[in-house]
Amino acid sequence: MSHSSSRHVPSYSLADYGWGEAWEHAFAPHRAAGLVPARVVRAERGSCEVVTDAGIVRAEIPGVADHADPLSAPCTGDWAALRPATAGHAPVLHAVLERRTALVRSTASRTSHGQVLAANVDTVVVTVSLAAPLKHGRTERMLALAWESGAQPVVVLTKADACADVSSAHAQVSEVAPGVDVLVTSAVTGQGLDVLSAVLTGTVVLFGPSGAGKSTLGNQLLGEDRLATGAVRDTDGKGRHTTAWRELLPLPGGGVLLDTPGLRAVGLHDAQDGLEQTFAEIEHLAGECRFADCAHGSEPGCAVLAAVEAGEISQRRLDSYHRLLRENAYAASRTDARLRADREAVKKDIARKLRATYQFRERQR
Repeated sequence: MSHSSSRHVPSYSLADYGWGEAWEHAFAPHRAAGLVPARVVRAERGSCEVVTDAGIVRAEIPGVADHADPLSAPCTGDWAALRPATAGHAPVLHAVLERRTALVRSTASRTSHGQVLAANVDTVVVTVSLAAPLKHGRTERMLALAWESGAQPVVVLTKADACADVSSAHAQVSEVAPGVDVLVTSAVTGQGLDVLSAVLTGTVVLFGPSGAGKSTLGNQLLGEDRLATGAVRDTDGKGRHTTAWRELLPLPGGGVLLDTPGLRAVGLHDAQDGLEQTFAEIEHLAGECRFADCAHGSEPGCAVLAAVEAGEISQRRLDSYHRLLRENAYAASRTDARLRADREAVKKDIARKLRATYQFRERQR
């Protein structure tokens, strides 16, 4: 199926993309400067597509450099201040409004930078395919990022028509998603789609691995085949990247849908709060441990280990908790090291310029 570009979206207003009083208030200084509000519907290096009340336009992004922190780059979902086109000049993205929420992972290069997958989202739909073996560790990882974003996670089990024991799968996933709605859906039979539509609010991002059925699910929510879909390999249940970029599409019942490319790897980036919410039952029990700094390894009086012994928490769940905490701590240490290196580089640059100035003055004497 060919991919329909957002350029062919029917005419919508900014309100259809989530603009409201709070954003209008935040935008006031920019409006006074003659800028117009816009929302990024697709971002690329050096330019982006934005929607305004006048329609969708391509805008330049000034000051983009290869070494820039990806966290600061405009991304899909951002609200921005746009300098309209003038004679001989394209529209320019002048500023990005402060994000209310941001779905962030570590960059694919495993550097210390984070990458914003979606900004200003209200609901993160974590998609889990029932047509492939369940990977709870991956679900926990995605939930940690979803919670950390500041948005509300919802787990959606897709392809229920391809699962022999849906109730067992639902129970298993519910155990690893405390405090999160876990919904069962099938794009083939239509199961659960009405319930899903009812719980989605605001800007909704579809988040999950390749082959999880995100784009198919998105087409069901949109009511038409707007998002490209592809076959999944029988050998491992993985699909190819049919969504090549992130883009925003208004939903017919209100709200906005953001489809993302399938992710091969989802690295944690500064997700401590998200991990605490993902493993809420372990965090709760930790308060009952004998020692305040208990690592839940082999300490005496550990309430978490007692719960594992009693079968209340699985050993797999505790191992996943430890593994993700270690990964997050390592990512944080790399970020700290990079920030220190950046500060040192600035100091050295200042010192170099001062030396050059002094040498110049000496030569003038």
